[in-house]
Amino acid sequence: MGTASSLVSPAGTGGEVIEDAYGGGGGEACEIPVEVKPKARLLRSSFRRVGASRPGGLIGASFKSTASVQELECMAEYERLKKEYEIFRVSKNNEVASMVKKEAKLDLENKRLRAELQALQKTYQKILREKESALEAKYQAMERAATFEHDRDKVKRQFKIFRETKENEIQDLLRAKRELETKLQRLQAQGIQVFDPEESDSDDNCTEVTAQSEYWTGGVLGSEPSMGSMMQLQQSFRGPEFAHSSIDVEGPFANINRDDWDAAIASLLQVTPLFSHSLWSNTVRCYLINTDETEPEVDIFIRNYSPKLQRICETMGYFFQVVHFPVENGNHFQAVRKWEIEKSSLVILFIHLTLPSCLLEDCEEALLKNPEGKPRLIYRRIEDGKVSSDPVQQLTEQVCYVNKAKVQHVEGCYREGIYTEVEGKDLGNKEESTAPEEEVFGDVLWDAHDEQEQMEAFQQASNSTCELGFEKYYERLNDLVAAPAPIPPLLVSGGPGSGKSLLLSKWIQLQQKHSPNTLILYHFVGRPMSASSESALIIKRLTLKLMQHSWLVSPLTLDPAKLLEEFPRWLEKLSARHQGSIIIIIDSIDQIQQAEKHMKWLIDPLPVNVRVIVSVNVETCPQAWRLWPTLHLEPLNSKDVKYLISAECSCADVKLTKEQEKKLEKHCRSATTCNALYVTLLGKMIACAGSAGNIDEILQQCFQCQDTVSLYGLVLRSVQESMLNDKDKHLMREVIDLTHHCFHESELMELYPELSCAMLASLVHSLHKMCMLTYGCGLLKFQHLQAWETVRLEYMEEGQNIISTYREKLIDYFTMQLSQGRVTWRSADELPWLFQQQGNKQKLHKCLLNLFVSQNLYKRGHFAELLSYWQLVGKDKCSMASEYFDSLKQYEKSCEGEESMICLDDLYETLGRFLKDLGLLSQAVAPLQRSLEIRETALDPDHPRVAQSLHQLAGVYVQWKKFGNAEQLYKQALEISENAYGAEHPRVARELDALATLYQKQNKYEQAEQLRKKSFKMRQKAARRKGNLFGFALLRQRALQLEELTLGKDTPDNARTLNELGVLYYLQNNIETAELFLKRSLEMRERVLGPDHSDCAQSLNNLAALYNEKKHYDKAEELYERALEIRRRALAPDHPSLAYTVKHLAVLYKKLGKLDKAVPLYELAVEIRQKSFGPKHPSVATALVNLAVLYCQMKKHIEALPLYECALKIYEDSFGHMHPRVGETLKNLAVLSYEGGDFEKAAELYKRAMEIKEAETLLIGGKAASRPSSSGDTFSLRSTLSPNVFLDHGQR
Repeated sequence: MGTASSLVSPAGTGGEVIEDAYGGGGGEACEIPVEVKPKARLLRSSFRRVGASRPGGLIGASFKSTASVQELECMAEYERLKKEYEIFRVSKNNEVASMVKKEAKLDLENKRLRAELQALQKTYQKILREKESALEAKYQAMERAATFEHDRDKVKRQFKIFRETKENEIQDLLRAKRELETKLQRLQAQGIQVFDPEESDSDDNCTEVTAQSEYWTGGVLGSEPSMGSMMQLQQSFRGPEFAHSSIDVEGPFANINRDDWDAAIASLLQVTPLFSHSLWSNTVRCYLINTDETEPEVDIFIRNYSPKLQRICETMGYFFQVVHFPVENGNHFQAVRKWEIEKSSLVILFIHLTLPSCLLEDCEEALLKNPEGKPRLIYRRIEDGKVSSDPVQQLTEQVCYVNKAKVQHVEGCYREGIYTEVEGKDLGNKEESTAPEEEVFGDVLWDAHDEQEQMEAFQQASNSTCELGFEKYYERLNDLVAAPAPIPPLLVSGGPGSGKSLLLSKWIQLQQKHSPNTLILYHFVGRPMSASSESALIIKRLTLKLMQHSWLVSPLTLDPAKLLEEFPRWLEKLSARHQGSIIIIIDSIDQIQQAEKHMKWLIDPLPVNVRVIVSVNVETCPQAWRLWPTLHLEPLNSKDVKYLISAECSCADVKLTKEQEKKLEKHCRSATTCNALYVTLLGKMIACAGSAGNIDEILQQCFQCQDTVSLYGLVLRSVQESMLNDKDKHLMREVIDLTHHCFHESELMELYPELSCAMLASLVHSLHKMCMLTYGCGLLKFQHLQAWETVRLEYMEEGQNIISTYREKLIDYFTMQLSQGRVTWRSADELPWLFQQQGNKQKLHKCLLNLFVSQNLYKRGHFAELLSYWQLVGKDKCSMASEYFDSLKQYEKSCEGEESMICLDDLYETLGRFLKDLGLLSQAVAPLQRSLEIRETALDPDHPRVAQSLHQLAGVYVQWKKFGNAEQLYKQALEISENAYGAEHPRVARELDALATLYQKQNKYEQAEQLRKKSFKMRQKAARRKGNLFGFALLRQRALQLEELTLGKDTPDNARTLNELGVLYYLQNNIETAELFLKRSLEMRERVLGPDHSDCAQSLNNLAALYNEKKHYDKAEELYERALEIRRRALAPDHPSLAYTVKHLAVLYKKLGKLDKAVPLYELAVEIRQKSFGPKHPSVATALVNLAVLYCQMKKHIEALPLYECALKIYEDSFGHMHPRVGETLKNLAVLSYEGGDFEKAAELYKRAMEIKEAETLLIGGKAASRPSSSGDTFSLRSTLSPNVFLDHGQR
């Protein structure tokens, strides 16, 4: 065989030519391209040389086969594969080398991480050991604290025994003295002369004996020493917690000093006074009394003017109801009419010539008694030539004499004067208070009805006069407050109706009375699925209450989940700012929706000055909470049952026989029949039956009811049987069924026109008297869950069908209100909720697009609820914003006139704030700018509402990080507010707070701090000046009561009362009257007790403080010096009252520039605090700093330096190295070092002080909240104690 090279033609340029061996000689030559590898070129050339030596070349040569071509191709393929293999081998070798390097690197990293792990394990072990040692130290400290508490209690008991023993000894000595004097008188009567063995003829001795005789015969001989006269001798050592306040030393209202009384006033104003229903109901009840002669006037009033008054009240967020009993029912419904008069806000009497005797009692109750001074009006029609009857004349004269009602004489027929009077008298004050109250807490919205609901719940729980043996429970609750921290919440458990709410409300009243420095936050949870049971609203309310008490204006998140998560941080932050204890009380916490999930903060350790008390039903208490300390309310014993039933019977003048009492005692033995609510209801049933004379019959029926629900069923049946006809019974059932939805009486009258006022009033009175119904935010609701359960069993057998029917009826009613343009808080609350329950998304969508409904919900803080409705209809944020904007543009086209434009700008502002809360900042700017344009055009560029628009627009720019624009707008709003309200108004403080927050975000901490301090002082001053309506009403009432007590002769008690009067008038800024009473107190004490008595020092001290405020410094100095001299002689060297006078006299000396006189007093203050608290107490450090500052003013830097250093050491040991007190002391030391020439040390100290200040600023600025607040979720906590229109309140 030939080789492959023999096939190559030397003349081939484009390829090799091969002759076809099988086609004969005439075959066509084929040119086959063959790739020639480089290694085959030598072979090819050799073949060519061989071919050339043979003639003819390859043409005509023969092959055995074509295998040589295939071999050539295989050789070429082999070479190609070999080359690829080499390349592959080299690359893999490189990869292996790279992997080896990586492995070596990972080994090194592994070794390093192992070393770090070992170091961390060592650190962990060290920290673990430190933790164990800290825990051990903590337990030891707790043991020492418990031991100290035990020793202190032991000392208290020993002192009590000692005091009682000494008092008994004194009494024995006095009795022996009286016996000796009696014997002496008897001997003298028998003519026996008794000589004193030490008597002499000296005139001095005679005078002394005479003086002693006068002293003993002046009333002290034979009298027992008063506790007041011994009080100063029995003062024992007081701990640090009492030393800062003289209130605890000398009792409430004893001393004058605004700085010391700030906390006391705030605590006094947080006490919830028990007012009548008319003062805290948000219903304007107009009670009409008329005779047959004035029936036309009443008809005109009800037909023409009642709707107008109703519309005015609705715009303010109040209900309006006319209560009128027909003249023919004058002899009926006596108790109901009296009850309605007590509830009424306004009573109008229409009379002409005569006054029937059946109306005399109503007139006297309404017009002559009127203890609360509520508006009363007599419309008296006079005609020429006709003389009124004697009862009319007498009533008019008596009313004019007591001056508790206004009499309007109208000649001829009925005129419009009465309406003008009613509108002006009732609603005139309201016009002043309809302005927004958002300045109270900046930009945080809050529904006033939620706050009112809580106050009403507290009022209703406190109304019972029977405390059912709660004294033993009070002691346990007091022990919880006094126990050392940390301590878990206290669980108050008991069955339904066992009296848990009553116990907590009564204990709250006691705490508010006896512990004014304790802040008590309470929340009473209503029925499940109500607003009061929403955990986010509860936490928001508690947080805002804390912020209100701490004068803190800080943002709150809108997200309910974040709000629940951040509450523990808020609680810790705000509790640190409070000087006293904080007690949080949540009643019926097991009724909260998903309580165990949403109240996880209860399981975490609480701040040291916070105590938590919660109440639960035994059956529904979460398992995890059962490990907490528990106070279980036991069923009533037979004695309490008898007392409770007797109390109810005595109110109705009903007396039970012995046999009936035995039956009751035998019946009330089980746990369900000894329940407090059951026994109360049983007593009311017996009292009502006693009035009708069928006690035995009712007792038999009651004995068949073995629990509260069945007894409520008996109440329902008895009230229904008292109805006159089937129509009234049907209406009663309708009314009670609708009470499930919480309805107002005026709404029921509109829903059922056939329902008469007398019938409704009688029904509500009967059910209210039997603890079935009560009022909440003016609405009728069930007083207890058992009452609702009874109604469900008795009247709602059909279940969901009847509920659906009532929902349809309510939807029609509220839809009709919207069609009439009546958008109230009721329609805004109820209508969307009803559509949601129905699942009607189309109608819900249409309702939400009603701008006034959405505005009402948003402005009352229901942002989350509004958002949930939109999510239900399937709209996202952008589409929601677009639809609102389109609706608003459409509404703007129909706006004409100034009033409608003002309403339009309010809608634009609300939309802008809502969009900002949604995070749509770019879309929020347009409506806010439009609102600003409308207000500047329709009102005035300097109008306060323009400042409101500027404020809201600036808030958007702050969140948008456009700080320059925001600062300019805030400053414009500040200027407008200062010009409109004055420099000290709360609205100005709000703008300052907003600017401070802006500067803080820009890291301008010094400017922010100055503005915050200025705002804080303005808020305190405004609160002190304006106060709280009911708080200062209580002060005035207390002052009037005390004035009546001082009309008698000169006694120490009257002198003390005069001193208290002076302080009360001082707190009301009535300085002149305060000075008068304080002078009278001092003069009386000097006459009765002598000029050197310690009580005189108190009056001197108070007068000095008064003169100090009036800038009569010379008089103040003289009186302070006299008080100090008396107290130095009468009191112990470390007595708090002595320290009180020393402090204020030293400050006065310093103010007058008498530094040399001030130094020994400041030094004495240091000594007193060291003796009272020990040398390492923070109070001692404060006194040292004050003394050091004084030395610095005297240029005695050498004396000041060790005082600063000692104070710094005490502060660091007590509070830690980052406390604000430490920073202030470091700053003072830095100034001192700078003036001494040590600039390097001064710089170092100042740097440390600034680090502490920055950390404090970040804390105060609201870093507890992870999300910046919007002005949308804003708070306006108003005076919701009394929603009566005759008091000054904000618009709801």
